[in-house]
Amino acid sequence: MIVLSCKNVKKSYGINVVLNNITFNVNEGDKLGFVGANGAGKSTLFKILKGELDYDSGDIYIDKSKKLGYLSQHLNLQSDNTIYDEMLLVFRNLLELEKKMKLLEAKMNEPYDESNKDYHNKIISDYTKVCDTYEMNGGYTYKAEISRVLKGLGFTENDFDKPINILSGGLKTRAALCKLLLVKPSILLLDEPTNHLDINAIEWLEEYLKAYKGTIIAISHDRYFLDAVTNKTLELINGRIEIYNGNYTKYIDLKKKNFDIQLKAYTLQQKEIKRQEEIIKRFKSFNREKSIRAAESRQKSLDKVERIDAPDKEYKIKSFSFETQIQSGNDVLHIENLSKSFGSNTLFTDVNIDVKRGDRIALIGENGIGKTTLFNIIMDKIPSDNGIKILGKNVFIGYYDQEQSNLNPDKTILDEVWDDFPKMNESSVRSALASFLFLGDDIFKKINSLSGGEKCRINLLKLMLSKSNFLLLDEPTNHLDIMSREALEEALLNYDGTVLVISHDRYFLNKIIGKIFELTRYGMKEYLGNYSYYIDKKKRPHRYEAEEVLEGKTKTQIKLEKKKKRELEKLEKNKKLQVKNLENDIAELEAYIEELHNKLCLEEIYSNPEKSISVNNKISECETKLQKLYNEWEELV
Repeated sequence: MIVLSCKNVKKSYGINVVLNNITFNVNEGDKLGFVGANGAGKSTLFKILKGELDYDSGDIYIDKSKKLGYLSQHLNLQSDNTIYDEMLLVFRNLLELEKKMKLLEAKMNEPYDESNKDYHNKIISDYTKVCDTYEMNGGYTYKAEISRVLKGLGFTENDFDKPINILSGGLKTRAALCKLLLVKPSILLLDEPTNHLDINAIEWLEEYLKAYKGTIIAISHDRYFLDAVTNKTLELINGRIEIYNGNYTKYIDLKKKNFDIQLKAYTLQQKEIKRQEEIIKRFKSFNREKSIRAAESRQKSLDKVERIDAPDKEYKIKSFSFETQIQSGNDVLHIENLSKSFGSNTLFTDVNIDVKRGDRIALIGENGIGKTTLFNIIMDKIPSDNGIKILGKNVFIGYYDQEQSNLNPDKTILDEVWDDFPKMNESSVRSALASFLFLGDDIFKKINSLSGGEKCRINLLKLMLSKSNFLLLDEPTNHLDIMSREALEEALLNYDGTVLVISHDRYFLNKIIGKIFELTRYGMKEYLGNYSYYIDKKKRPHRYEAEEVLEGKTKTQIKLEKKKKRELEKLEKNKKLQVKNLENDIAELEAYIEELHNKLCLEEIYSNPEKSISVNNKISECETKLQKLYNEWEELV
């Protein structure tokens, strides 16, 4: 049953068309992921559905029997209540029933008066009805439900009595999410629900939403979350909606196949149109009655052809690369018995780690455990309480700050980058900015006017230009859309330096990480492998302990495995180069075949049987060769 639908919905801001003929249906129980580039209009559509924004034209249907709940990306819950008291507001009806029950209980305790039998019977009857209603509406479980949701999303019992108005913006948004989940609306609109959550809270939310009985539409750049929760995907691209059956991974596969099919059909049709137009042009140039009629006939046929639209192109960051100015020594970082406290609050003690050149390591741990603090100690921004920290020879650190505190809010984009790299000329700086989507007059915008995603792109550009050989990345994928995250992942996979990254993006961690450091209050635990391996080992430690004993791996064996992994990565790099060369050969051969087809339209060719046969033979040979190139390309891809 359809619970929500849009038909030809349009929304513009002046000449800027944000939503163009948006049409889609949502069925009851659907769990949809909503994806698209930053600024594509996803949040705008949510605000229209919620009634917070007007739209220019079109029709929107929302089932009146369904309650719609909306979590905004930057929703800061404003209240003078404590966190727990704010959650209790969701259950006002139950609180009222509790008052009625207490009142009726008091009346039931009054001395029994035989002459007023009907009065006493009515009180008992009313009490029974109120108790039944109370139980049916979860009266005996709602307090446990409040506690479950608050704890699941990262609040402790010590937080329950904290006033909401003293919380940070991120914690207020988290409290708003808790309240929305307790309301349990029939249709749930979630705009970046995993922002401000640590990994444990995200995993709890995934399980909660998978079991949710209502309909969900979630805007998210967290690909792991989308895979876990959603069964359909809406993509907003160039103002229009495309619908795919399946989660994020399935959507990517279907999208690529659809794009390739549409591109091939479009390219072939364009070639044929161009060929026909050339023939028409030639016929007209003969200026004879017969050839003019033939030209007109072909033009009429051509005009009737239903044109295939070119597939939508995404406006995204061009591929970029991190390069090192100089190679570091093999020993990049050594930390021994490190500890740090702030007053009576001990963050961590007895931290011991060794980072080697080429390592790609994730630093994970609960929020507030001190991950960013450890980065600041490594960079000598703050001192440790005790222990030692040694940077290796020729180690140059490049730091990505999730708070963007290294950006000057009063500078323009151009000056922010150019001032850090004064040896570059203006043309080079502009070119670098353009590759990160800062085009035209955009480069003269002030930093304080930019979105979180735009600030992220500036910091990534500065990091790329620094040519550091040891990257410390603190939540680098926050505020980045999926396409930008993929560009960053590709750059890090091809980076020849060392990476230590704090991240809650599990898809990102699975793709680029080879080792995990888990920071706890009592030290650091090390896990070889990506995030999925780490989770599996945490869930089934005995299995891995047995495997390690059976394998009996020595340090030499581990080094050999790492060497083999590097060799495989090198092979993958060579494979990509082969693919690129094949694509160039295919493009050149297709251009030559097109040239041969154009020759067939020349009178000197088509009027001469020998020349015509010769050209056709060449076309046949080239097409055979082209097919072989396509086969090679498909095998490699």
